[in-house]
Amino acid sequence: MPLSFAALFLSVILLQLSSGGLGPLDALSGIALNFTTPQIGLLGSAHFMGFFIGCWWAPRLMGAVGHARAFSAFTALGTMGILGHVLTDNAYAWMGLRVAQGLCVAGCYTVIEAWLQAKVTNANRGRAMGAYRLTDITASLGAQLIISVLPPAHYISYTLLALICCAALMPMTLTRLPQPETPAAPRLHPRLAWDRSPLAVAGVLVAALSGASFRMVGPIYGTGVGLETGQIAIFLAAFVAGGALSQYPVGWLADRYDRRHVLIWLSVAAIASCLFTATATGLPTTGIMLTAAVFGLTTFPIYSVSAAHAHDFAETRERVELSAALMFWYAVGAIAAPWVASSLIERFGPPALFALIALGHAALVVFGLIRMRARPTQARTRYVYMPRTSFGVGNLLKQLRSQTTTAKSAKSDSES
Repeated sequence: MPLSFAALFLSVILLQLSSGGLGPLDALSGIALNFTTPQIGLLGSAHFMGFFIGCWWAPRLMGAVGHARAFSAFTALGTMGILGHVLTDNAYAWMGLRVAQGLCVAGCYTVIEAWLQAKVTNANRGRAMGAYRLTDITASLGAQLIISVLPPAHYISYTLLALICCAALMPMTLTRLPQPETPAAPRLHPRLAWDRSPLAVAGVLVAALSGASFRMVGPIYGTGVGLETGQIAIFLAAFVAGGALSQYPVGWLADRYDRRHVLIWLSVAAIASCLFTATATGLPTTGIMLTAAVFGLTTFPIYSVSAAHAHDFAETRERVELSAALMFWYAVGAIAAPWVASSLIERFGPPALFALIALGHAALVVFGLIRMRARPTQARTRYVYMPRTSFGVGNLLKQLRSQTTTAKSAKSDSES
């Protein structure tokens, strides 16, 4: 692969370590500063609100000032969003700072993926995307673990994360390679996803409910069941690790069986995991970690399975816009999920988090059974793990799906 990918991947690692560590650190700091549980949930919602705005704004800013300047602007915004935490302990001020950090994440990933899209070729696309996904998920795992060494509500913790975020500037801005041409921003048509597959939209919303609420509010649950800070880091990391381990076997199943069956059985397993976690009392620490890993294993792949199902009904020319539309629905669900989950935790206790997620998956099972009666199955495109990073990620994955679809069509024609 081109050496230029190394700079992009290093920026991804640094961004994930800073932004991925900020969410759980904010939750633990909020507990230490006596924020209410809904206020802590709103910190997560504010992040995804900023992410949503950034996905809209980033392609336009990149077109106006170029890749490197846009990346610098978003990174500076994210650094200020982290550093601002040490200036005040007001929960609502922190919400504004989390909006800035969400803008940073969406904007930086938009630039990175646009740059990556310009550098990959059909010959190295598969390897490049595999390395990109591995880098992203490994850095996400590290981001959960980093909070084990960061004291909550302490200026050293936020200063360290700000330094890491600022360091993400170095690989991108010091490269001598010329900036690529600015790609056209994908048009956003949220209705396209619903038109192609209502079940995919429902799956994406439930994926947002599961992932966003667990990542942003999970530390509250961990504290409620008696975990210490270092153990909460492992608890969150176990969720990510379980999700990473599930990608290959779930992808294998989704490429060989009706994806609606795979989606429904994943949700059934998620319901069982949630109900066990919500009702089990007195579990040892190892048991709590295992439940988080199983929860990640059953819920993490749902976004990618839903996206693959939607692409089964799409034409090649629609793939980029469809990916953006699915990201839109994920962002919508992720904005609401942390606040709803935290409000329920305040009223009913920590198990309410998993009761809420179980209810969402139960609704997805029912809706999936209804949709199976509404229309027959469709020829499958390739299952691809979908990073939930920017509206432009579909550009990177379009060719992978199209190449697979073309190959299957050619094989079918030769056999007939």
